[in-house]
Amino acid sequence: MTRTPHILAPGLAALALAACGGGDEAPYEPGVCFAVEAGGADEPSVFNKLADNQPQIEHCAARLEEMRLRFLRQGGSRQEIIGAYQGQYIFLDQEGVWIGKTLDGSRFILMARTGDGRLAVPGAITRDETGRPIGVAAPPEPAPAPGR
Repeated sequence: MTRTPHILAPGLAALALAACGGGDEAPYEPGVCFAVEAGGADEPSVFNKLADNQPQIEHCAARLEEMRLRFLRQGGSRQEIIGAYQGQYIFLDQEGVWIGKTLDGSRFILMARTGDGRLAVPGAITRDETGRPIGVAAPPEPAPAPGR
């Protein structure tokens, strides 16, 4: 019967935990929106302050979209942007805006692109029979005032 050395078991556990860690944590500064340059295997990510006084994560996503469009107008070709807001990562791509706690972990949809490329809350987008977005749903008509 062979026995695994006691030193090997804790080392394997530490390696497994490091693999699940997800890398750099997004900074938590209230109201501050960051543009993120993801680091390589041996490099940390760089967090560049983009905007202060952003009341919600959607506002930070809008600042990141403005930055993306500005770079494209200047001749850039980068379609995907990473940002951070109050401990959450923000990912902008051709489909919309996604959020996640880590750079390489699970992502959840925050905003989707309409047929003309604008960003909207997913429930506000109408879709054709194939599921492709065709626009933003019109707001409901206001109810008539009572007694009229």
